[in-house]
Amino acid sequence: MGVRDIKGAGRFSARGWGGVVAMAVACAAAATLIPLSQDAGSSISSAGVPAGTGGTTPVTPVTRAAAQECDSPEASLTPSAADGPTVAAIKKRGKLVVGVDQNSYRWGYRNPTNGAIEGFDIDLARAVAEDLLGSKDAVIFRAIPTNQRIPALNNDTVDIVVRTMTINCARIKQVAFSTAYFQSGQQVLAPKNSDVTGYDASLKGKRVCTAEGSTANEALKENSFGAVFQDEHDGRPGDEDVLTVPNQLDCLVRLQQGLVDAVVTDSALAAGQAAQDPAVELKGGKPFTTEYYGVATKLGKDDLVRRINKVLEEYRPVAWKQAYENWLEADLPGMTAAPAPKYRSD
Repeated sequence: MGVRDIKGAGRFSARGWGGVVAMAVACAAAATLIPLSQDAGSSISSAGVPAGTGGTTPVTPVTRAAAQECDSPEASLTPSAADGPTVAAIKKRGKLVVGVDQNSYRWGYRNPTNGAIEGFDIDLARAVAEDLLGSKDAVIFRAIPTNQRIPALNNDTVDIVVRTMTINCARIKQVAFSTAYFQSGQQVLAPKNSDVTGYDASLKGKRVCTAEGSTANEALKENSFGAVFQDEHDGRPGDEDVLTVPNQLDCLVRLQQGLVDAVVTDSALAAGQAAQDPAVELKGGKPFTTEYYGVATKLGKDDLVRRINKVLEEYRPVAWKQAYENWLEADLPGMTAAPAPKYRSD
């Protein structure tokens, strides 16, 4: 699927930031894991959550028993500046390898004017690199699709993933997470003139797109309201997925082409997509779930998790707010602070 196809297809035109959409889809069609930059000096650096939901509660300790029962999946290890074996290996290498998105406007996206990867998640990744290695440019970014975030960690392709990744009970069995750095939730994105009203019975019979391995896809498996959201293949080689896609931005392109009727995704990402294309909007007023993003690492790399939590302790008071104002506030107004961290009692 090329840029020409995107601009010319379907009933919705890619306007405003449509060029970003086209470029991102072209990138998404490339290799699963793409080294975006291996130059320490390169310039690689973005969305509806309920207003005023961030950072109003104190730090909450969670007992190990509660964590094991998964009452609070976002509870993480206590912060530490100590250099364990994982941190030492990263320092010896001299670069932090980070799995990121290059398709999500305002979070991790390629700036069409200079080709740089920028966004809210990218700023946080650079802060981790600066703490570990003394330079925000001591980082190698690798673009990974939604469904490859966990494999990329477990295959040691990346050290960490900073890619709007929701912390939940299923995932903490597969990877380790930092404390939460952002609150979001699932929401429906559809054309402004659509009769879809939200995550409700208006989805019945509608073709709904989600990213493979996403919490949105899991939500539809729990309750689809009669929506069609799984592809049915006839066994032919190359039979393309339309409803379940590797990268979430692919859903916006399918919506613009008229191949699907709605998208379910994180409200934070949906707000960025609505900013890219004024023909679409978030439906239902507010997210129908509450979710938290965390920095993910491979299980067992406790020293790295603790170090990232230490970085987040320092990042939340000032740098988080600066990044929010720079990247997200225009499309996600009303947030006052990052979510308060929760820690396990070790």
